[in-house]
Formats: sequence, structure tokens, C-alpha cells
Amino acid sequence: MALVPYDESVLPALSKIHSSSAEFHFASHRLRLAQDWNRLGVAAVVWDAAVVLCMYLELGRVDLKGKTVIELGAGTGLVGIVAALLGANVTITDRKPALEFLSANVHENIPPDLQGAAQVSELTWGEGLDQYPSGSYDLILGADIVYLEETFPALLQTLEHLSSEDSEVLLSCRIRYERDERFLAMLGGRFSVQEVHYDKQRDIHIYRATRIRTKSEL
Repeated sequence: MALVPYDESVLPALSKIHSSSAEFHFASHRLRLAQDWNRLGVAAVVWDAAVVLCMYLELGRVDLKGKTVIELGAGTGLVGIVAALLGANVTITDRKPALEFLSANVHENIPPDLQGAAQVSELTWGEGLDQYPSGSYDLILGADIVYLEETFPALLQTLEHLSSEDSEVLLSCRIRYERDERFLAMLGGRFSVQEVHYDKQRDIHIYRATRIRTKSEL
């Protein structure tokens, strides 16, 4: 969500994020994602959480064939692209400043015959949600979107709007601070949350969340 350019000298150990591109092999396709840290900051870098979530999706533990999927805070678009390559119909979203960059990555990495399986759309959490049909998504994806505490209420509102009692949410993240734990606690008040995967090498957790059914839904 945050489109914040950073001073390159602040994080010298993270030189890979300043590369103009990152390459991967997922879903039998070689992918090359453009990156632009200096212009768009964290939104234009492929983070480990996205890579681990793609690896998890590729394992086949989630049925993506023909599913209606939406990715939040997509950044470079890697997760949404891989979901489309694995058979889902994906809406790949981020804030307006990132859309041109995101659209270019999607166009360059999805074959022509699958271009219709992925669409890029503007979504700022908590705003204009009526543009997205309530409860109409089978799967909601988010990689490294839990980090700014001021966005937590809007993110939770967005997850509630997009999901139904039959939807599944997959959030991939590194737990860095107490505030990250606080978001998981907030999420647990509205969803049933369980950790379904942990990548020890990258210190990335994947959480699965499903709506808690109300008495009226039972």
C-alpha cells in the first residue's frame, strides 16, 4: 500500500531491491518482473513474502482452476500473475500511483492467450469498495501487506467486504513487530485464522483466514 521512495544509502545490505528487475520460474513460465525502488519504493520490489506465497500456490494446496481471485497491494504483481498462470481469474489491485508499473508487469509476463485471466484495477483499502462486488471472491491474496498500523482498520474492512463465508484469505508476511501481531489479533476477531505454512529460511509465515459465521448464517 505504501508508495514511499527510500534513500538507497539507508539499506545498503538490501542491494538486490535496487535491481531493475527480478527473475523467477513459476507455473512452468519464466517471469521477469520490473522493479523501481527509487520511484515507487516498497510497492515496486519483489519481497520474500510474495515469492513464498507463489511457492505455496504452486504446491497445489489451493485449488485455483476457474476460481475468482483478488490480490491486494499487489506491487510488482508477481502473486497475481502466478495465480493467473495456475488457472485463476484474477483481479490484481494496488493504489493508483502503482497501476501503470503494475500493468506493464502483468502484460509482459502473462501469455497472450491468458491475458483475459488477469485484470489490473485500482483499490485503496477502505475506499470505493462498492466497485467490487461484496463477498464475490473465492480467494483473497496478500503478500507483505501487513506493516503500516494506520492501514489496519481499512485493510480489515476491505477483507470483510470482499469475502463471504465461503471465501479463503491467504496472507503471507514476516512478523517483524508487535503491531503485526496486533493485526493478526484484529483479524482473529472477525475471521478464523490459522498458520498453514512457514518458510524458515526466509522467515515468512502464511496465514489462512475464513469468515466466522454469524448465527444468521448458520
